[in-house]
Amino acid sequence: MTGELIRASRATTNRYERERPGELVHIDVKKLGRIPDGGGWRAHGRSEEVRGRGIGFDYVHTAVDDHTRLAYAEIHPDERGVTAAGFLIRAVNYFASHGITRVEGIISDNAFAYRKSHDFGSAVAALGLKQLFIKPHCPWQNGKVERFNRTLAQEWAYRQPFTSNSERAAALAPFLEHYNTDRIHTAHGQTPASRVSPT
Repeated sequence: MTGELIRASRATTNRYERERPGELVHIDVKKLGRIPDGGGWRAHGRSEEVRGRGIGFDYVHTAVDDHTRLAYAEIHPDERGVTAAGFLIRAVNYFASHGITRVEGIISDNAFAYRKSHDFGSAVAALGLKQLFIKPHCPWQNGKVERFNRTLAQEWAYRQPFTSNSERAAALAPFLEHYNTDRIHTAHGQTPASRVSPT
């Protein structure tokens, strides 16, 4: 992997982009409240009887290629190291099946699963990846996946008032397909998929 992480900051307007697909993949987890059957407060409004309280959370594991912005996501019941490790392996396979045949490195925040988990460390080693971490309390250094998570929330998770958790989960794959193949990314003016294999 050429070069080190370019330290973007809130004070600078400089943006960076890796030169080739797979050179660096940003990973993260987005926590979402689960939706009760029949719909939660987005479907019925807020009331004294809060619908869905205590039913837990979904953890959306996400990965975004730095150069193309090709994205992959899975929903899991936790953010443990073993879960993150399995996700990482499947993400690398997903990128390979979409033309990014070699992932060289990953960058993440300093979550326990990424920094301390033996399972995750073993997956990184088995895949032959270089692992980078952002500086603590500097989420903008992992900005590409943070921005994707915001889009994920706006255009998938909170796009409409889903009536069940399974209904929202079923809408994830179509959203990813649209994001990767139909939606023009403002950073480079192409779809992520077309940037993997320019026409």
